[in-house]
Amino acid sequence: VQLQASGGGLVQAGGSVTLSCVASGRTFSDYAIGWFRQAPGKEREFVAAISRGGLRTNYADSVKNRFKIARDNVENTGNLRMNNLKPEDTAVYYCAARRTVTGATPVADYAYWGQGTQVTVSS
Repeated sequence: VQLQASGGGLVQAGGSVTLSCVASGRTFSDYAIGWFRQAPGKEREFVAAISRGGLRTNYADSVKNRFKIARDNVENTGNLRMNNLKPEDTAVYYCAARRTVTGATPVADYAYWGQGTQVTVSS
């Protein structure tokens, strides 16, 4: 499966942005989707994941109750709605896919990655 992430940009603290991940090449509903981020000088870290049917989600503690992951298996898209953004959310955000029922937190558990999209939160 090929993934294309988009939707990043510059936003003020407290603002919101929605990232999108468009999939192609395989049956999207066969894959759990994850979002990860990488800030300068830091390792890539888990943000959120959603099962292939969309019924199960999990979030990093740092984004819980602020971010919401969703998917549309008809449109072959995944989204990450980010609310109440903080400067520490500044990073390159990546969508990833794994051919299993549920998502996972380790980077290594995902075989397919989109290119990143930059999100910059100004204070």
